[in-house]
Formats: sequence, structure tokens, C-alpha cells
Amino acid sequence: MTRRTTPEPEPLETGVLKPPNDPSPKSGDSERSVSELIHQLIDDGKAYAWAEFNVVKTIVEQKVEAFRLPAILFGVAFLLSFAAVGALAYGVAAGLATLIGPLAGGVVAFLLFGGLAAGMIWWALAKVREGL
Repeated sequence: MTRRTTPEPEPLETGVLKPPNDPSPKSGDSERSVSELIHQLIDDGKAYAWAEFNVVKTIVEQKVEAFRLPAILFGVAFLLSFAAVGALAYGVAAGLATLIGPLAGGVVAFLLFGGLAAGMIWWALAKVREGL
């Protein structure tokens, strides 16, 4: 088994050592001023930021497109559930109207569905307080 050693650094100038795997600077880079390098760095940073923004924008657009139809379907289902509850409430009120009169049947149906809604609100608030 042979033992590997790190190569010795090469001398660059008197007293300065070059790391063993460091590529030598390009001849054009040493002639550029600091302000040009900073300007290039800023331009590269802006380009990178815009590229990242466009990636995120594309991902969001794809997610929105994927959820568009399900969101519409949920919205329509929500509206239809209001119609169903309204029809149920009317049916209860009409059924009670034959037994206790139209006004009393409406009041009893109102109290029944209002009590159910109040119970659900109380339950939801209890769960919210429990989560906090």
C-alpha cells in the first residue's frame, strides 16, 4: 500500500506560496480594475436573482394551474351545499307547519338549525383555543 502525500506548493513570488491545486490567474483577469469586477459581480448577482425569481414564478404558475379546476369544483360544491341546507330547512319548516302551523314551524326550524350552527361554532372555537 502506497502512502499519498499532498504535493508541495509551488513558489509564486518571493515569500508567497501558491496552493497546489489553484489554477493560475488568467492574463485578462489581472488587468481588470476592482470597479469592473464589482460591476460584473453585481450584474451576475442580478442575473442569478432574476433566474431564481423566474424559477419560483414558473413553479407557482404550474401549481395554480394544477389547482384551478379543483378550486372551482370546491367553490361550486360549497354553493350547492348552501342550497341543500336551505332545502332541508325549508322541508323541516314545511313539515312542522302541517303539525304546529307555518309560523311556529319556521321558528322551530330556525331554532334547530341555528342551534346546530351555534354548536359547531362553539366546537370550532374550543379547538382553536386548544391549539393555541
